Amino acid sequence: MVSASSTPLGPPSAPVSGRFLRRAAGLATVGVALAACGSGGTTGATAGVNYPTQTITIVVPFSAGGPTDTVTRLVAEPMSKSLGQQVIVQNVEGAGGTLGAGEVASAKADGYKLLLHHIGMSTAPALYANLPYKPLEDFKTIGLVTEVPMTIIGKSDLAPNTLAELVAYAKANKATITYANAGVGAASQLCGLLIEKAFGVDLTEVAYKGTGPAMTDLVGGQVDFMCDQTTNTTPQIKAGKVKVYAVTTAERVKSLPDVPTTTEAGLPDLKVGVWHGLYAPKGTDDAVIKKLTDALAAALKDPKVIAKMADLGSAPVAADQVTPAAHTKLLTAQLDLWGPVIKNAGVKTS
Repeated sequence: MVSASSTPLGPPSAPVSGRFLRRAAGLATVGVALAACGSGGTTGATAGVNYPTQTITIVVPFSAGGPTDTVTRLVAEPMSKSLGQQVIVQNVEGAGGTLGAGEVASAKADGYKLLLHHIGMSTAPALYANLPYKPLEDFKTIGLVTEVPMTIIGKSDLAPNTLAELVAYAKANKATITYANAGVGAASQLCGLLIEKAFGVDLTEVAYKGTGPAMTDLVGGQVDFMCDQTTNTTPQIKAGKVKVYAVTTAERVKSLPDVPTTTEAGLPDLKVGVWHGLYAPKGTDDAVIKKLTDALAAALKDPKVIAKMADLGSAPVAADQVTPAAHTKLLTAQLDLWGPVIKNAGVKTS
């Protein structure tokens, strides 16, 4: 935001009426506003009142068709209605989500380029030695969106039929069994770290540029198993294209009532959910953030969004979590949580 100043009116050389002084003060105020407009600046109040006046882009730092992409597209349409401008989704995949996040971190702070990211926002600092942004310093939080359970699934003809059998099979075939993920920092890769610890075996990881292509190869039988969000796996499970072993939550998922939890399946320590949040570049005006938060909150109350999320095994967060404060609190706690986990696992990339 560029501020402008005007030369203050000096004391009059002769007595003037109060009416003239009020008029002069008004002209001075107009002069400040005109100077700001002339210099290309916009006051915070004006930015909030006028916003938005053009298309808004939400960057998804993963491939199209993946779980984060699905969540983003669900909220983009109702947000468009609330904001009165089109909200489009742009996929900028690569480097475990850091390419897309970095693009938004360096974008103009005007509210027209946003980021919808998942748990990877809190794990990237521990994973990447040369991360080009700092999550708490280079972004403004807008609000949380949803927390998605994960499922452990295998190719349809994989021999094990239960999670206990999969553990035994992995130990017996540790030299050949393959685990698909969406690359370093992706939720599927993080779940893999927990699976290795719970199974007590090192896995041969096959990394993809997104869970979309990973799922394609799993369905095709090119890899053995993976762990991914219900927003991506539920359609494949219901269609019988993959074999499902467990959900990584404390309770069963309503859309998959016959699938046991990891606790029921004998691995109570294997729990992970994937939360999503919406971000803007640092420096974005608070009035703009407020409009975006309100639009996101409205989208998450949309019956179509709620129903679709339920079909995919998820749900919008509680209303009090769709705020910058709640979002920042969770991000801070997750940064503190995942740092030691990743360090102890010895996972690092350049």
